[in-house]
Amino acid sequence: MSMLGFELGFWDYVTFATAFIAGGAGILTYIWIAGLPGRIALARHHPEAEAVKLMGWAGLLPTILPWVQAFIWAFKPTDVIDIRRFPREEARAIDEEHAMDGAPSTTNIHCQPFRPNAPVSLSRMSPESGPLTMADTQIALMKMDVTRARRAAGNQ
Repeated sequence: MSMLGFELGFWDYVTFATAFIAGGAGILTYIWIAGLPGRIALARHHPEAEAVKLMGWAGLLPTILPWVQAFIWAFKPTDVIDIRRFPREEARAIDEEHAMDGAPSTTNIHCQPFRPNAPVSLSRMSPESGPLTMADTQIALMKMDVTRARRAAGNQ
């Protein structure tokens, strides 16, 4: 007779092993799902990949809603134009940020730097020309849309 008042048999140990394996699989599944938005954002070279990763981890535990928002945010189109830098400098800066995370360079079509056929200047901050106006910004963005449409059609 054992301390429990009954003997543990072979099938009792099989049950314990099965419960242990199922618990481990549950924990690994939770870890994989919690990190999924961050991995997607890094793979898509999202400019806010670190925030998406943290929101994915923090959002799954208390409630599912922040995790769902992070998952959607990870797939958000990432055509970001920073008017403080020219497009090549912006692509280089994004590559440097992702290199710190160990992600590959920008090879995703959604994150390629903008290279117009004719140069588009978005930085007009000299005293004689004045600040960049809303009309100038809209014209530059329309030129960028035309260039993207040409690329999509294969007309470079």
